[in-house]
Formats: sequence, structure tokens, C-alpha cells
Amino acid sequence: MMRLERGSSRLYGMMLMLAAVVLVVDQLTKLWAVSTLSDSERVAVIPPLIHFRLLYNPGAAFSMGTGATWVFALAATAAVAGILYTARRLASPAWALVLGVLLGGAASHLGDRLFREPGFARGHVVDFIDYGLFVGNVADIALTCGCIAMVLLSLRGVPLARVPSEKPV
Repeated sequence: MMRLERGSSRLYGMMLMLAAVVLVVDQLTKLWAVSTLSDSERVAVIPPLIHFRLLYNPGAAFSMGTGATWVFALAATAAVAGILYTARRLASPAWALVLGVLLGGAASHLGDRLFREPGFARGHVVDFIDYGLFVGNVADIALTCGCIAMVLLSLRGVPLARVPSEKPV
């Protein structure tokens, strides 16, 4: 069983709660898109910048690697496991937020890869927010924002994890 450092359990819980919110919002919006949009339909949201258009993406960003869907399932599994492991000694609320957003996005994509058609570990991700250059979803937004925030926290020198000898704040 994974052991949390003293003082980190509150931050870990906050991270898990945010991850759950991201996952639920992403899956609910995908459910809406699948039940509302047809494959060829394009609905203007903020013309000409943003439209809704339903796509099933077997690959990664920009539909790269469409023949290697199982690799993306493994990568998402590794991301989820890595975030959960790293977060055991969280030292800052900012990192808890960033890791929560990243965990939620990665977990939602993992769920798509594992449980959507055409089959286990080969599932296609539901994308429906068309930006003109690419089509994404709420998890993609969370992952992009989380990565940007991760870089900013790193540049500012905000510590991610408490060194084991440090006393909790």
C-alpha cells in the first residue's frame, strides 16, 4: 500500500478530488457529444474559431500514431501511475492542483482507450471541440493547461515534493 508523508494527505486528497472533477466533466461532455452530434455535423460555437464536430481519434494529438492505439493506452497508464506515485509527498497546493488536472485528463483518456470501441486497450478517444487546426476535448484542455502550469511552477522554483527529512508545513 502506498504511504503518504505526514502533511501531504490533505494535498493528495485535494489532487484526487480535482482529478475526479476533470474526469467526470470530460466524460459527461463526451457523452453529450456522442448523443447529440452526428459524424458529419459541424456546429458553430464561436465562428469562425470554434465549432463542435464529433470525431473518434485512435491516435494522439493531430491523429498521429493511429495504428498504435495500445501504446497510448500504456502511456496513459504510466502517466496515471507516475502522478499517483509522485504525489505521495506533495509540498504545495499549487502542485496538487496541477497534478490533479493532469491526473484527471490522463485518467479520462485512459478510460477511453480501455473501454471504448473498437475494444480493450484499442479504444478511440472522443474529440468534439474543433479549433480549426485540431479537434480535442475537455481532457485535452486540462492536460494542456496542466503542462503549462507545470512548466511555470518549475521555472518559479516551487518545490513539487517534500524531501523525506523535511518537516511538514
